[in-house]
Amino acid sequence: MFSHLSILYVEDEDLIRQNAVEYLDRLCAKVLEARDGYEALQIYTDQKPDIIITDIKMPRLNGLELAKKIRRLDKTTPVIIATAHTETTYLLQAVELQLIKYIVKPVTAAKLKEALTMAMDSHSVLMIDPNTRYDTFNKSLLIGDEHIKLTKNENLLLDLLVKNHQRAVTYKEIENLIWLDSGMSIDALRSLVCAVRKKMQGNFIENISGIGYRCKIAL
Repeated sequence: MFSHLSILYVEDEDLIRQNAVEYLDRLCAKVLEARDGYEALQIYTDQKPDIIITDIKMPRLNGLELAKKIRRLDKTTPVIIATAHTETTYLLQAVELQLIKYIVKPVTAAKLKEALTMAMDSHSVLMIDPNTRYDTFNKSLLIGDEHIKLTKNENLLLDLLVKNHQRAVTYKEIENLIWLDSGMSIDALRSLVCAVRKKMQGNFIENISGIGYRCKIAL
């Protein structure tokens, strides 16, 4: 579930950070670490991790200030706060910054896993295969670390198929979404499906004879 993720873990206490990083290393593709907010901001800028987990109380730049700087640039990357503080002031700031989860220390493996699960659910990243994923929030296709450019109609089709991957999407549903005003020809539909398959670099869209198309998602 987390094997494709890159995580940035920010904590000034070495032992806490080392223990968390060791656990996350077993779950995630890449785990980056920082000792304070300034170091974390540089790593974030260079590496663009999928999820950030940060302590609040740190020297130089604390976790909430780090989150504020990130939110000025990026409204979507999940940020999880870990802290010993449960005061209302901190909680209100966390809500204002659209933070995903507030972990109360001590940080445990169970709390980390719960936070990652919540971040994944909120961010709605669906794995198509181990190297291919679709971000339903940003409506973007990613292969490895590369964002794949899609045309408007390619994006509409892929978004429809991925969000309804449990079933076959009918020809009529596709027509109503993409060709409502002009009418859909079979050739135009086949051409669009072929273009999306090519950009996905795999045969992830299957035709269900007489019904429509279905996107195969790795569960």
